[in-house]
Amino acid sequence: MLFVNKNGLVDAERIIVRRFSTIERGKLDKVNGIIVHQTGGSTAESSFNSYKNTGANGAHFLIDKDGTIYQTALVFKITYHVGNIRSRCYMKKKCKPSEISTIKPLLNKYKQLSRLEQKKPYPERYPANFDSLGIEIVGKPFSGEDQDAIYEKINDAQNSSLKWLVAELSDTLKVSMTEIFRHPEVSYKVKTEAGTAQW
Repeated sequence: MLFVNKNGLVDAERIIVRRFSTIERGKLDKVNGIIVHQTGGSTAESSFNSYKNTGANGAHFLIDKDGTIYQTALVFKITYHVGNIRSRCYMKKKCKPSEISTIKPLLNKYKQLSRLEQKKPYPERYPANFDSLGIEIVGKPFSGEDQDAIYEKINDAQNSSLKWLVAELSDTLKVSMTEIFRHPEVSYKVKTEAGTAQW
């Protein structure tokens, strides 16, 4: 179990605090899920440089190539790391007939569908920016473009750190292990992003 102070800073030997208030938004009252990402860049510094910009998007933690874990935002603050969320009942093939008729016309209208989904109580929807933590893993696509890009493999040191961090966050914040997702599972991202992440 992790020690998290009242502001949301984690005090753990394996975590280096490198906080960027520029990626923090409003208060995060309840963590319902954890979303695992890959940065799209080849170094931690490239992400840190982008985080310095006011209003930048980012996640709460970042795992470097050597397995070093950085806390980049307070765990009690919202960060924009998820984007538009998919319809959970549609993806799981568990929608009621009335929901299907509402959702189908919006399947290619990501913002509208996401707004509709975000009004649903959790766990009827996927975790969104306002109720999830994000973990970035340094890694970029090595071939292909856009949705067809292929991300580099997450290495053993990164996966070892990810496994530890997810277990600790899950235990500390009472997040079910069934609510840990790769970014493309819950949002409209490159299909291979975090595809080799293991926790």
